[in-house]
Amino acid sequence: MSNLIQRSRQRMPKGSSPQPIPKTLAPQRRKRLPQVRLTDLFLRRALFGSIAAVGLIFLLQMCQSSPEKRSQRDSSSGLYGTVPLVMKGGDPYIRALMRTISASESNVPHPYSVIYGGQQVSDLSRHPNQCVTIVTGPNVGNCSTAAGRYQMLNRTWYKLVRQYHPKPERMLFWTGYSFEPEYQDAVVYAWLSDRQVWGVDIAKQLRGGKLDRVLRLLSGTWTSLGYGIETNSMSKHLPKIYQIILQEELQAAEN
Repeated sequence: MSNLIQRSRQRMPKGSSPQPIPKTLAPQRRKRLPQVRLTDLFLRRALFGSIAAVGLIFLLQMCQSSPEKRSQRDSSSGLYGTVPLVMKGGDPYIRALMRTISASESNVPHPYSVIYGGQQVSDLSRHPNQCVTIVTGPNVGNCSTAAGRYQMLNRTWYKLVRQYHPKPERMLFWTGYSFEPEYQDAVVYAWLSDRQVWGVDIAKQLRGGKLDRVLRLLSGTWTSLGYGIETNSMSKHLPKIYQIILQEELQAAEN
């Protein structure tokens, strides 16, 4: 044993080099990734995960939202007053006209409950009849009771409902007229469809492509339609808006 130990302690001859250790026997060392690369990788994964989560939430909201809300988010027009009517059925040309009127008269997220000046009301059991001071335009200093999707004045509303309201509430000598959305639509629809009132068949005029003539005819009632005394930023866009809405109404009528 001593001879073997002594041999193992003998120095290696000069000029010789130690034999390399086979790779299979050499201890394996793990390569460490730079700390910066690990941080970048973590941030990228976190970012992609966040984007995917947000996209999924947005998709679910779009799928679950109602047609009215989708219309309110319409990025092509940025309009709110053109949301579909609550009233069901009717001539698509008159329906498209009603939505076009409200594009300039009540371009807000909830057009049926807005009063002049932009304030919202919660009670629609009857016309709000709140007289709000007019601060601009030719009638400055006066007050307006305009309310609802079609900005009907209190006196105009009660004049029309006696003839056109589909479900008046009667009790002895008292008669009430609800101002709920479906009745706003029903009264205005019946009014616009009355040939004797306007002297022409408005639906027929619209089918013949005479929108300008119709808007001019109605501008005495709704002064923001482009030919009245109180045009606004939407007035000049109404013909184009009408064409877009008409296609929606025609398509809905076919289904």
